[in-house]
Amino acid sequence: MKISNYNRIIIIGNNGSGKSFLSKEIAIITGLPLFHLDVLFWRPNWEKPSKEEWVKKQIELTSAEKWIIDGNHSDTMELRYQSADLIILLDINRLICMYSVFIRNTKKRSDMPSYLKERFNREYFHFLMGVWNYSKTRKLAIMDLHRKYPDKPLLVIDSRRKMNTLLKEWRTSAAIQ
Repeated sequence: MKISNYNRIIIIGNNGSGKSFLSKEIAIITGLPLFHLDVLFWRPNWEKPSKEEWVKKQIELTSAEKWIIDGNHSDTMELRYQSADLIILLDINRLICMYSVFIRNTKKRSDMPSYLKERFNREYFHFLMGVWNYSKTRKLAIMDLHRKYPDKPLLVIDSRRKMNTLLKEWRTSAAIQ
């Protein structure tokens, strides 16, 4: 698979699966503009935009000719899924995802607005439960979308090793061109 053949890529998967890392690497390889949904969504104090405003933003993003969009945001995922010409699903083991979520809380994240800080409160506990239950909830919704749009190419990456192998192949392919 040549990643340079695709102009509209969504990268989805569990929190902590490596979506932001992979999306940044693909953006470097392809030169496609990258959009992190969390940066666009969250406002100070974890305030959310209105549903109408968020849908409008998704339509605006997906109407462009070229992009990489990193993030789930399940309520608007179908808009991105319809417009994408490649869907990359990171289906990484939930223990690895949980570990990554804990580790990233000690670092500055470029995929989150700088004015937000992780809080260890009730919402964070629910967030962790979502990470743990991903395969029983959000992954099922993603697979439903795949059944609804079977002609959309879906690349499932189920390990960090596989992700790194693909990145190495894509870098090599880009260097040759």
